[in-house]
Amino acid sequence: MQNGLYVALSSQIALEKRLTTTANNVANMATSGFRAEETRFAALLAQAGKGAVAFVGTGDTYLSRAAGPASKTDGALDVAVQGDAWLGVGGPSGPLYTRDGRMAMDATGQLRTLAGQPVLDPGGSPLLLDPQAGPPTIGRDGSIVQGTTPVGALGLFTLDPKAALSRAATNAVSASLPGRPVQDFTAIGVVQGFVEGSNVNPILEMTKLITVQRAFESAAAATSEAESSLQGAIKSLGPQG
Repeated sequence: MQNGLYVALSSQIALEKRLTTTANNVANMATSGFRAEETRFAALLAQAGKGAVAFVGTGDTYLSRAAGPASKTDGALDVAVQGDAWLGVGGPSGPLYTRDGRMAMDATGQLRTLAGQPVLDPGGSPLLLDPQAGPPTIGRDGSIVQGTTPVGALGLFTLDPKAALSRAATNAVSASLPGRPVQDFTAIGVVQGFVEGSNVNPILEMTKLITVQRAFESAAAATSEAESSLQGAIKSLGPQG
């Protein structure tokens, strides 16, 4: 059995997946609140004869929770989340979570993300502001005041470290475990007039692209060599005459 051929092919499949995730990260380096996607790789052991053969697994992808840099916009409806928390937004089948704090108020006063998702309060209900009361003031705890009138609060939620995150809708994620409303704002809060950028490290991701490309070329060469070896063996062991 040509184990070398199978190992090289498994490596190419894994590298193709890593190339796809890295290219997507690079494409979203300038996307506000974007979470970089990473891949965990593992070796799969198969028993072949008396020895174990290690194949490369395709790997599990996960979303990085690292914070991105915050930039000043001075927008009254822009907020950057500080600490390990997320803004709650409405999804088609339940709450979603985002670090993209760019918001807008529609004609009825409902607060929405730029993608049109309703922004939620700590209880999971949509936020309704007064469209005639002027720009709001947003406190560190997410409290919203228009003039001197409190009108609600942004819903800030923490996600369990064990929760699996997956991309959902526009620049938001869904979690396998429900988020918990933040109650202690000592290390967590929002800053009005700022927006968090992507957490993609451009230098690191470009380096990954080059490394993956070279590794793929090496795996392709190994595949070609294994195929040539197999063909040579077939010719040598085949019927003579």
